Amino acid sequence: MSDLFVTHGAISWFELRTKDVAKAKAFYTDVIGWEIEEMPMADGTYTVLKAGGEPIGGITTHGAEGEAVWAGYITVDNVDERVAKAKAAGGHIAMAPMDIPGVGRWAVVIDAVGAAINFITYEKKD
Repeated sequence: MSDLFVTHGAISWFELRTKDVAKAKAFYTDVIGWEIEEMPMADGTYTVLKAGGEPIGGITTHGAEGEAVWAGYITVDNVDERVAKAKAAGGHIAMAPMDIPGVGRWAVVIDAVGAAINFITYEKKD
């Protein structure tokens, strides 16, 4: 597991939300040379992006209502505690903390200036 997945405050994942996953995969494999791994999910397939064999992000249709957008994930030591701190600091919660089986605990926070960011605490892997 990469240090980014366990280091509090590290930007650990980037996710492209788009209606055209196939076009995005073709673009990034051609232009950047990222490798693709398809991961079955309950509601479809998630495309994992890899650089040098290491997972760095993903592509999904989830949350792709409008134009395509990249979303960043910040590793935190405890999602629930950090969500409470975000609220106290003037932010609000777009998606309450929830568990993602096999991944970790996640929430979407709107910061004090109106920008959305994902907080995540990854499950410990052996």
